[in-house]
Amino acid sequence: MKQNFLSAGAVPVRKKNGHWEFLILRAFKYWDFPKGMVEPGEDPWDGAIREVEEETGLSKFTTPWGKLFFETQPYGKGKVARYYLVKVEEEKNVVLMPNPITGIVEHHEYRWVKFDVAHDLVVPRIQEVIVWANRLINDL
Repeated sequence: MKQNFLSAGAVPVRKKNGHWEFLILRAFKYWDFPKGMVEPGEDPWDGAIREVEEETGLSKFTTPWGKLFFETQPYGKGKVARYYLVKVEEEKNVVLMPNPITGIVEHHEYRWVKFDVAHDLVVPRIQEVIVWANRLINDL
């Protein structure tokens, strides 16, 4: 039986000019949310927040939706991505940070975008995450 590996991240959102925006990151031609592998013994929630902070430089969040999450189906070599939804509570610019272990900047670009733009930029597996997140933020 194939082993699944858990990656954790978050869907960062903010409300600007009365509209919700999603923070998406680009690595090569692939758009996604900040995420990374959960470290041994690490709680997935803590790993998700750590990844957002490491990859964007953002650190002030609220969680009006609690710790609800959405998990993707396994992809690649058995990787499962778990996404939480966080509201960014700072006006600070995103800084694409280097990986603290490798020193390599993993992302080439970021964008704050509305639902339709985000949905069109990502692959179907991540479109499911955006639809889930959009449903939650519009229920708030």
